[in-house]
Amino acid sequence: MGNRGYRSCVAGAALLLCAVFPAMGQSQPGKSTPESPSSSIPATPLSVGQIVANLQANNKSRAAALDQYKATRVYHMQYRGFPSDRDAEMVVDVDYHAPNSKKFSVVSQTGSKFIIDHVFRKLLEGEQEATNEENRQRTALSTENYDFASAGYEASPDGGRYVLNLLPKTRNKFLYRGKIWVDAKDFAVVRIQGEPERNPSFWIKKTNIEHTYVNVNGFWLPSQNHTESVIRLGGVAVLSIEYKDYTFTHARPPNNGDSASTR
Repeated sequence: MGNRGYRSCVAGAALLLCAVFPAMGQSQPGKSTPESPSSSIPATPLSVGQIVANLQANNKSRAAALDQYKATRVYHMQYRGFPSDRDAEMVVDVDYHAPNSKKFSVVSQTGSKFIIDHVFRKLLEGEQEATNEENRQRTALSTENYDFASAGYEASPDGGRYVLNLLPKTRNKFLYRGKIWVDAKDFAVVRIQGEPERNPSFWIKKTNIEHTYVNVNGFWLPSQNHTESVIRLGGVAVLSIEYKDYTFTHARPPNNGDSASTR
């Protein structure tokens, strides 16, 4: 995945909350996806420090190898509650150029103009904010910004996953507390589950976020984003983002799994 995709998803969840709820309402608590029971740790388990070191090194390597790509996103939001029910969808083409340039082209939009203007477009603006150099350093998935602790090891049809608890070291609006699942071969984040470290608005009571990532030619990139929030005035809001049709216009093969700490 690399820190770029990670930051954009966290930023999106946080900026969504700031944009919509002061004018709209509240939701029921989000339901966490049931977790698979932890499997046995491998015969030669890595320490948390080794896992995180490999994760940071491979994120850096993948980010350096991916200079440019294009993709499509489908944003959908459903709101049920005070003052009225609303739905909207927007399809956006994305053109990314390293290290921090993203061009967004709206392909289509339907439904609530309020959601389109005050949620979807704010998400795109917030993503630009999160990619400037200062925010990139302050929000990177690194030991400078987080404390990590082991939460087990899980097997899957696609291979083993180290599970780590995250605790932010600062109350940055783009950081979150929760768990990450790290691919045991590529040392890439394949799943995120958590909530923002800092409540982005008085109107928000509770937010749950769930992100998944997909391996595209060795690069781990966002696949699905699901965010449910509880706000104070009454209502249910659910945001989903589907990421698809990745095309690499300039990239080199990533060096996954080459970190010395894996041995």
